[in-house]
Order: sequence, then C-alpha cells, then structure tokens
Amino acid sequence: MLSKVISAVYLALCVNSCVLAFAEDLYMSKALRLMSETPLIDGHNDLPWQLRQKFNNELNKVDLNTLSSTHTNIPKIKEGRLGAQFWSAYVPCDTQYKDAVRQTLEQIDVIHRMCQKYPETFMFATSSQDIMEAFSMNKTASLIGVEGGHSIDSSLATLRTMYQLGVRYLTLTHSCNTPWVDNWLVDTGSDPSQHNGLSPFGKQVIVEMNRLGMLIDLAHVTVTVMKQVLDMSKAPVIFSHSSAYSVCPHKRNVPDDVLRTVNETGGIIMVNFYNDYVTCSRTATLSDVADHFDHIKKVAGAGVVGFGGDYDGVSRVPEGLEDVSKVPSLVAELLKRGWTDEEVKAALGENLLRVMKEVEKVRESLKATDPDDLPIPYDAVKSSCRTSYGYPNAGVVASLSTLALMLTLVLQALITLSPL
Repeated sequence: MLSKVISAVYLALCVNSCVLAFAEDLYMSKALRLMSETPLIDGHNDLPWQLRQKFNNELNKVDLNTLSSTHTNIPKIKEGRLGAQFWSAYVPCDTQYKDAVRQTLEQIDVIHRMCQKYPETFMFATSSQDIMEAFSMNKTASLIGVEGGHSIDSSLATLRTMYQLGVRYLTLTHSCNTPWVDNWLVDTGSDPSQHNGLSPFGKQVIVEMNRLGMLIDLAHVTVTVMKQVLDMSKAPVIFSHSSAYSVCPHKRNVPDDVLRTVNETGGIIMVNFYNDYVTCSRTATLSDVADHFDHIKKVAGAGVVGFGGDYDGVSRVPEGLEDVSKVPSLVAELLKRGWTDEEVKAALGENLLRVMKEVEKVRESLKATDPDDLPIPYDAVKSSCRTSYGYPNAGVVASLSTLALMLTLVLQALITLSPL
C-alpha cells in the first residue's frame, strides 16, 4: 500500500514538473515571437569602453565573434535578439577640463568602425526609421549616446558637431558636476550643489538639444535637474539606464513623482540591470529586475518603460541576466506575470520609437530657429588648461592679473633689499 502511495506522489510531482516546464516553454516561445515582430531596443551598453580598456580601441586585435571576456559579443547579441542598441561613448569624469572631447571623439570613432568591421551584424543608425530598416534586414541598429555632459566641454558647437557625427543622445552628467549641471551624487550629499540643478547655460543646452533633435538623457542627474528638464523641454526625455527608486532607494533611480511626470510628458525610463540599482545590494535576480518593470507600469503605465541593461558598464548583474543573450528570459518573465502582448511590445521598442519620433518632430518644428551661439561665461570654465580666445575681456583681465602679480613681486623684492 505504501509503495502505491509513494508511486502516486512521485507521478504527481513528475506531472506537475512537466506542466511547469511546458508553461515556461510557452512563455519563452511567445517572448521570441514578440521579439521577432518588434525590435528590442536597449538604451545603454558600454562595450565601446571595454574596447578602450582591453584593446585601446585597436579593433584589429579583437574579434567580436569570439570575444568572451565581456557581457556583449556577436553570438550573444544574436541569441538575445537585440534589435537596436545605443552604444555608449563614455569617458571618465577625470577627463573633464583635460582631454574629454578628444577621448569622446575616439569612442564615437570606435563605434563607427565597429559597424564598418561587422556590416553583416550592425547597421549604423541615427533615426527611428533607421532602426526599423535595420530590423527588417535582421541587423542590430547601432546608435550612439554620449554619457556625460563633461564630454562637450561646455560648448554648444561641440554638441552640434557630435550630433553631426551621429550622436543621438547626451546624458547630461555622469558622476561629476559640470560647469552647467549637477550630478546625482549631489542628492547623496557627497557632492555639493553648484548650480541648484541647471545653470543658465545648462538651460541653453536643453533648448539646443531640442532644436537639434537630440534625446535628453536624465540618467545620472539630480531630482532637481530631472524636474527642471521635464518642465522646460519641448520634447520627451529618456532615462537610458535607470530603475525605480521605490523598489530600490538608490539616488541613481527615479522617484514615483518623476515617473508620473515622465508619463505626462511622453518620455521613457529604460530599466537598469546593475544589482546595486535593482536590489540596493550586491546580489539580484531576473525576478528582481521584473519587479522594477512592474512598479513602473503600475505607477506610470506600460507606455513609459523600456530596457537599459547597462551591460559591460557594471561589475555585477542579476542571476538569470548574466549577459546580453539572456534578455529573452526577462521578456518571458513579464509575460508570465500577466503583461499583455501589447504591453511587452511597447516595452521592447515601441515606446522608444515613439519618443524618437516625437523628438524628430520637435526638431522639424524648430528648423527655422538659428543655432544658439552664445558661449558659456568664461568665468564658469576658466582654468589653466583653457585659453580665452574669443572672449573680449578675458585676455584683458588675465593681463591685468599678471601685471598685478609682477608688481607685487617687485615690491616684495624692493622691501627685502631695502636697509632697515
């Protein structure tokens, strides 16, 4: 009798296990089908920085088909069904006031060369139309985002030049203040506020980005900056790699009141997979990431959420999302949680495409507007590494300061030499 009971229990467990496995397969099959219909657009990937660190951007020394030391390579991209990627042209904050522009241009260059070296995989893209064209060709649309306002060296001309080179978003700060905007560390108390958000020149940057048709990325800024930009921008904004503050109260994440404003203004929050922003700890799981998707949908709607994995820019990623190839598992998890096909397709790429189209529409509406050529005040950027050409009074001030210093030294020398 006992053996019959044990056999029955074993059989029930086997049946239950088979049912669960079948259900998981159904969710994954559905996820892959939806990803074949709508491009997965990821807001932030730091593979170009890995190319800098590991190979000094010498692409002839690396094969992206076999590279195994990164979250991202071509086989992983294909397995992950990556339809479009904003590649990050990132350089660290310690380049600010030094060679940030040159270093950023080199990162822009390596993204272009990556697309040229692997044309069967990547198609360089600058528009919503390009993304869909690449998707129809079964290629990964490759766009550029510059991560950090220090990369433009407080120059609207540099901003415009980078746009001409294909840059389609600028993250206003990284983890340092610039001469015109405060970074997220101000909200932690570890950095002082220098501008109470945006300086007057910072507001010029926002207006010029609207005119150009460049996406404004609010990842890495203070809550004050978030609210100022959301209030003044004519175009919707993005958070290219941020998560929900209510789920993980890290200052890099987005609070609920801002989530609601993003919804009201038609923007998007692209969920970051970095463990520290997912669970506020060193460990996390795929399910924890899905919690952020659920929360953003609950607070602001499925129309404002997207994917912003931050692969190859972080040291810790969740179990189940170990690299770019694992993203379909997250899509399957959302379906398992009751997300509709329409909601999943919105998060995959339709939301970002809508934002891009609106930014492009605003650009077209401002075509008759002249570029802003009013430079930042020289006093805001004056340093030993910066010349003052073009600023009419800066040279006079510098000359007077030098003359005053020389007179002081001469006077001190005379006093020293004079007898008591």
